[in-house]
Amino acid sequence: MTIPSRWPAVLQAVMKGQPQTLTDDHYPQWHLAPVIGLMNDPNGFIWFAGRYHLFYQWNPLGCDHRYKCWGHWSSADLVQWQHEPMALMPDEEYDRNGCYSGSAVDNQGVLTLCYTGNVKFDDGSRTAWQCLAVQNEAGGFDKLGPVLPLPEGYTGHVRDPKVWQHDGQWYMVLGAQDLQKRGKVLLYQSADLHSWQPLGEIAGHGVNDLADAGYMWECPDLFELDGTHVLICCPQGLAREPHRYRNTYPSTWMSGDFHYDDAKFEHGALHELDAGFEFYAPQTTLAADGRRILIGWMGVPDGEEVLQPTCEHGWIHQMTCPRELHFRDGKLLQTPIRELQQLREEEQNWHGNAASAPALDAGRLEFELKTDAAVKVNFADTLWLSLDEKGIRLERKSLRNDEILTRYWNGKVTSLRVLCDRSSVEIFINEGEGVMSSRYFPGHPAQIRFEGASVITLRYWLLRASMIE
Repeated sequence: MTIPSRWPAVLQAVMKGQPQTLTDDHYPQWHLAPVIGLMNDPNGFIWFAGRYHLFYQWNPLGCDHRYKCWGHWSSADLVQWQHEPMALMPDEEYDRNGCYSGSAVDNQGVLTLCYTGNVKFDDGSRTAWQCLAVQNEAGGFDKLGPVLPLPEGYTGHVRDPKVWQHDGQWYMVLGAQDLQKRGKVLLYQSADLHSWQPLGEIAGHGVNDLADAGYMWECPDLFELDGTHVLICCPQGLAREPHRYRNTYPSTWMSGDFHYDDAKFEHGALHELDAGFEFYAPQTTLAADGRRILIGWMGVPDGEEVLQPTCEHGWIHQMTCPRELHFRDGKLLQTPIRELQQLREEEQNWHGNAASAPALDAGRLEFELKTDAAVKVNFADTLWLSLDEKGIRLERKSLRNDEILTRYWNGKVTSLRVLCDRSSVEIFINEGEGVMSSRYFPGHPAQIRFEGASVITLRYWLLRASMIE
């Protein structure tokens, strides 16, 4: 086997950096995170041959986005994970500037990766190839090369293939930017994963009367859920609104009817998928029992990411917890997968005035809160949640200056379920009607305190650690 020229540098970075990473008080104890360097988009999420596989964008050589490999984890239960051999490195001419995001499929018993090969030229232009790779007997992947060149009418920003099979045919959605710098989702069809036929644009600026939809749509994912079709996507360039789309780049969803016979997607309005400070590039898969499971990157490109204090320890970013999706009454619901209950230790309960509630250890914690009045939750004097009749206001201080940054969820709140892991908080509102995912960086040991005169009911559990093997 020929050793790629960058392998020695990658191995050295991991061996030298991992001890420093694991001593960081902010390193998660039950979420997935990189052993070193930068991790971003989840890729190739699939149930295959009795295990879940989750690939991920990874730069093991630094806390920046300059070098993109595919790392690889696997799990039997979505709780206990293990490292697998690195899947992809940018070592071919067609992916020399990065093995960008994509998906995985079971092609007649062969685990097959579909990804974007990114190529940048000296004059500032770029192109993109949609590529395949297949798993070998050693657990790594052999590249088969490009199967789809850059389509006419679009810039070099065409990427992130999500591939699935329906009635014996393969389908692919791609994020794209047309020559007028407008975001689109493209649809393709193939009988063999190698020869692809364009079926047109199914979403984006100007499709189904959608206007002002941004300049680039990333990470599309189209699937059927509880009798409707849902498209998840990340439109870049959406205008910020007072209480919505507050992140540099948001993640969104739309629902409707997708027709395979004429390749049309009749959909409704865009909705924000997660209203927190950090959430991007989610990807879903079907679980072994048929549930639709989502994992997202608990980060956002650009913004303040390079200022996160974990960079001083040689790592940055983590995944969200896996979430089960349902569609009811026109709403996309997200709830933590039931398997995470394996991490719970003894249940504790409390009822009474919020200000008299016990302080909780914020390290590894799950709690449920119910109230019908205003209440505040103070996460270690670093992140603050305020709940009232209008909804939720989530605040934290900028990492750049003393500015207070705010995110919102509007609507009547009946319950909260909150998952904490050292430097992350995932807030599930009204049994998954809304979610707010955020990183924060408290001093440890850290405590959560409840404030206000309202009566609250608490159920809470300390959580066991679940380190990657």
